[in-house]
Amino acid sequence: MIEKLKKFATSLVTPPEPFDPSRFNDSMAQSISWTPARSGGSNFKTHKYHSDGFNRAEFQMSIGARLFTMIFMIVGVGIPVLFLSSGEFVGTQEVLMISGFGMIFFGVGAAMYYFYGRPVIFDKMKGFYWKGWKKPDHSTPRTAAKNLAPLSEIHALQLIKEYIRSDKSSYYSYELNLVLRDGTRINVVDHGNGNVLRQDAQQLASFLGKPLWDAT
Repeated sequence: MIEKLKKFATSLVTPPEPFDPSRFNDSMAQSISWTPARSGGSNFKTHKYHSDGFNRAEFQMSIGARLFTMIFMIVGVGIPVLFLSSGEFVGTQEVLMISGFGMIFFGVGAAMYYFYGRPVIFDKMKGFYWKGWKKPDHSTPRTAAKNLAPLSEIHALQLIKEYIRSDKSSYYSYELNLVLRDGTRINVVDHGNGNVLRQDAQQLASFLGKPLWDAT
């Protein structure tokens, strides 16, 4: 019965229809791709927009993403501790097995925390957008272009959605990209709460003074 309900719910989610970018009256919009710049995505909100209103805006890891990653780390530490403190005799093999199991969970949680927690910054004082722990400057090589762009090169913001389907679930993940003057697209964030990301994208577009091309 449960499996039938899951399949029914999945059938209610349909792939997006073809999109006509001519509505934006911009030749750049018609020349770029409207398929995802970054495949995959999550089915929950991973980031939330924040700005001081003047010089700096950023996407911060959401509370939900923090809790999600912490669950893995807590399980990774908690299970070995509970097992080894139970007072039951265990041999070396069991200790290694349980410890290894815990390390895997902790490692997955730590990796996700690092990935979701990377700074995503728009800084008018520095004149750059970047994603990562290292702050750029004008001497930073453009080899890191997928995570770095001068604000002056941003032409527009692109908001699209991707239909993700697996054996167990189907959902939309919403993707916010920068469109540069040369047509390059740079992914900013990608998560499952379309209403929140649409509002965040509108605020970012206002902050940057750039148009938002919303295809969702």
